[in-house]
Amino acid sequence: MTLERRVAVIGAGPSGLATVRALDRHGLEVVGYEAHGDVGGLWDIDNPRSTVYESAHLISSRTTTEFSELAMDTGVDYPSHRELLRYFRTYADTFDLRRRYRFGTAVSAVEPVDGDTTGARGWDVHASGPDGATTVDRYSHVVVANGTLAEPNVPRFDGEFTGELLHSSEYRSADVFAGKRVLVVGGGNSGCDIAVDAVHRATTVDLSVRRGYWFVPRYLLGRPTDTLNQGRPLPARIKQAVDSRVLTALNGDPQRFGFPAPDHKIYESHPVVNSLVLQHAGQGDLRVRRDVRRFDGGTVHFVDGTSGEYDLVLLATGYRLDYPFVDPAHLAWAGPGSGGAPALYCNIVPASFNGLFVVGMLEASGIGWQGRAEQAELVARYLAADAAGEAGDTAARDRAARFRRRAVEPWPDLTGGYRYLGLERMSYYVNKDAYRRTVRRLADELAPAGSGTTR
Repeated sequence: MTLERRVAVIGAGPSGLATVRALDRHGLEVVGYEAHGDVGGLWDIDNPRSTVYESAHLISSRTTTEFSELAMDTGVDYPSHRELLRYFRTYADTFDLRRRYRFGTAVSAVEPVDGDTTGARGWDVHASGPDGATTVDRYSHVVVANGTLAEPNVPRFDGEFTGELLHSSEYRSADVFAGKRVLVVGGGNSGCDIAVDAVHRATTVDLSVRRGYWFVPRYLLGRPTDTLNQGRPLPARIKQAVDSRVLTALNGDPQRFGFPAPDHKIYESHPVVNSLVLQHAGQGDLRVRRDVRRFDGGTVHFVDGTSGEYDLVLLATGYRLDYPFVDPAHLAWAGPGSGGAPALYCNIVPASFNGLFVVGMLEASGIGWQGRAEQAELVARYLAADAAGEAGDTAARDRAARFRRRAVEPWPDLTGGYRYLGLERMSYYVNKDAYRRTVRRLADELAPAGSGTTR
């Protein structure tokens, strides 16, 4: 018996919206689930699961981040979270996506029907609605699109800190720093942004970093920096050599301000798009500290033998992948805390093709939301071809079968020649050019003859 195509999408942030849009465009029946009351995901600061703060802006520029089919209605290069929320609501309105969603409905479990982990019988989605009532609905496929920045990564430290201890996911406003001695732990983009916020309110600000970083200014030659090399990508070694020299000429040596030397070449980890932190370090507004060794009451000891007294420690230590409603084994994953990420073909689908997909498990410098939309388009084209094949279209059946075979062949190299750091947060990192080229090619192979390409 043929299983009717009915697809559940979990999440109404940019990845979820892009997925519902793609599935809807291809004529597939889709039901979206969103625990909050409207679209926007983490970019809605009023969403209880939001992790943005009042000063949050894009770190990539508007034109390299927006969906290609809908330009942002703003001339601002680096929009704030408020402008981004308006954009996602406009996107939902433009393509009438809200009609596909069940808002105020939180998914608690995604389970294979009758325990058949092949997915041949479909998947049961358990959820609770705004009235507290629980539902179980059956789908042929489920797309997990709830994002990567919701579950805080909270490291363990020796000792106990008796002051105020926060994770950046709890941070909203610099008011929390007023009159306090502050330590920000973590030198990534959020850590540096929050440290810059803190210098305007705190008594003192220290920034604890584990390693060195490459710092990229938001503007170069009067233009957003990430818009300057939009043509044919340079080979990795050449781009690293050129850009590292340019940044050194612009910024000088961050070691002058106390930052460690980077233990990696540029683009082998996500760069910090923030030159203000260097300015404040140079002005003495903040002090750079090494990694934390242990807590002792209000004292924090660092690995270089120094220590400091603090009233508040803020952990800008990132996030970990978390899909709590699905057994990690169904995603070819050992699970949260195990290190790494689900082993998904093109960061999207288990090689078993069990009916589960993930859209948005993707990090890359400059990938933008269009990169997520192209993931969604690939999923939609596969499901449309598979459905048409089961209805008797032999050409569509062959296209779908070829895509499934791709997942059991050697997987494509998505690094673009870069040697990324072997960190858990880098386990789903790709090179945007290599990744988008691969996904577009696969989507084109799934398209009916004469229907055009994704390019």
